[in-house]
Amino acid sequence: MTCYFRHKQMKDVFERAGVEITKENRKEVDRLIHSIVGVEYKSCPDTWRAVKSKLAENEEAFIQELRSRASINKY
Repeated sequence: MTCYFRHKQMKDVFERAGVEITKENRKEVDRLIHSIVGVEYKSCPDTWRAVKSKLAENEEAFIQELRSRASINKY
């Protein structure tokens, strides 16, 4: 779970989206990202591939969606 969180690119995405990753919210943020990219939960390599694809396609749109969904869930 959350194997892709360690990548610098994701750290930058979280920072730009205003999402602070903590021990308490890590699992829920992971579920949120799986939902955004449409990959079944706990499939880390597949999720990271989908995230990279979304970021390459339109990084700002991904960040905006993450920011929006995270603010609804109060991360």
